[in-house]
Amino acid sequence: MADERIRRQIAFLAAQMMYQRTESEYFTAKRKAAKQLGLEYRFRPGDLPSNAEIRDQIQAMARMHEGPKRLDTLREMRLEALRMMRLLARFRPRLIGSVWTGHVRRGSDIDLHVFSDSLSLITDVLDEHGLSYDVQHKRIVKYGEERVFTHVHIDDRHPFELTVYPEDKVHFVFKSSITGKAIERASIAELEAFLKAEEPDVDLDFEVERVEDHVDRFEIYRMLLKPLEGVKQNPKYHPEGDALYHSLQVFELAREERGYDEEFLLAALLHDVGKAIDSSDHVAAGLQALEGMITPRTETLIALHMDALAYRQGTLGARARLRLEQSEEFDDLMLLRELDSRGRQRGAIVCELEEALEYLRDLAEENGE
Repeated sequence: MADERIRRQIAFLAAQMMYQRTESEYFTAKRKAAKQLGLEYRFRPGDLPSNAEIRDQIQAMARMHEGPKRLDTLREMRLEALRMMRLLARFRPRLIGSVWTGHVRRGSDIDLHVFSDSLSLITDVLDEHGLSYDVQHKRIVKYGEERVFTHVHIDDRHPFELTVYPEDKVHFVFKSSITGKAIERASIAELEAFLKAEEPDVDLDFEVERVEDHVDRFEIYRMLLKPLEGVKQNPKYHPEGDALYHSLQVFELAREERGYDEEFLLAALLHDVGKAIDSSDHVAAGLQALEGMITPRTETLIALHMDALAYRQGTLGARARLRLEQSEEFDDLMLLRELDSRGRQRGAIVCELEEALEYLRDLAEENGE
């Protein structure tokens, strides 16, 4: 099986599985690719393509199918990883996972290993920089032995997952549970060298500062929408459940009606973000949080969506009723009101939040934004 042509075929098929995200582990993808080609199950590992060969194929597929967009996303996420690693430098962070190996997509976590005997030292740094996070202790039983893993999930422009290990594990060789081989990881110096090798003239300090200062409105939307999952609503009016599920239902209905209209779709998705901030006046709270991140039209649709409800119920005062009827957005407000009322079904099938944001991001790019 040492034939170079076969090796390339395995690399291609394995890369295809990982690019399409039907497989996430290199070894499993290689084994399935070999099986597809009718090769014997028992083979010498040296006859298989390396992870780097498969990663090159994934990059080639990205260039062919997505153009520069995916590679731009990967570069941006690696710079974000470098920024966070520099903040956490005292804990000797290591970048692992898809952002390092290259088969990433927008919305994926950036995975870091950090080393400290004190979790509070790490969270103190996060608090100092105003980062929002939560800590999870995960118990795993393996080979009859229980182990507890500590994860810190950071809700930043790109979500991070930090896995915390004791300081004496910094030189420990972590192995894949599937392949038994050492996992691929990068220190700060190794990530910097890699980025320099890809772009010899890049000024990393400038680029890290640029991504730190850059405001990605879609990431702001995500950060505002995600807490809605914990907002439970009055079952009399919202039998469907939490506010995020409701918002995604309204978005799906809006996509069916106005799949081309980014401003209207944003109003449908974001109309209730204020409920996670101030439930007593969610409209004002949401608009304040979204200031500068939405167009005047989207702002109007969100600002008046509760007036539209009162209009439909016949409880809106005469002046407000006239003002609403004279609004350029009256028809769209009534449509949004209708979708808001319809988006309250138990068990309705909706897309994931990341898919909704990716759809809107693609729409913005098509519109030249």
